[in-house]
Amino acid sequence: MTALLITLHIIVCVALIMIVLLQTGKGSDMGAAFGGGSSQTLFGSSGASTFLTKSTTLVAVAFMLTSLGLAYISTTKTGKSIMQNAAPVEQAVPASPQGQTGSAQ
Repeated sequence: MTALLITLHIIVCVALIMIVLLQTGKGSDMGAAFGGGSSQTLFGSSGASTFLTKSTTLVAVAFMLTSLGLAYISTTKTGKSIMQNAAPVEQAVPASPQGQTGSAQ
């Protein structure tokens, strides 16, 4: 389940990057980006903005849902820890030699 969600998340991330890079700025059109000086756009006069806007919204929602899903899965993992049944470690303190009291002379 986690591997499927990670794969879907990566696909959505790449799609979101590509869709955002396809969009143009406010002052330019797609025809000018490809070297054509005309005012024609790649997707038509107004088709590009609605198509790309709707697809950006859809992919952004999918990105948020996969992100929330991955966050939920990572916090609710109920796998056993390797430290659950470990015995406490006790270290023996080395005894001081009989002739020394610990004070400097």
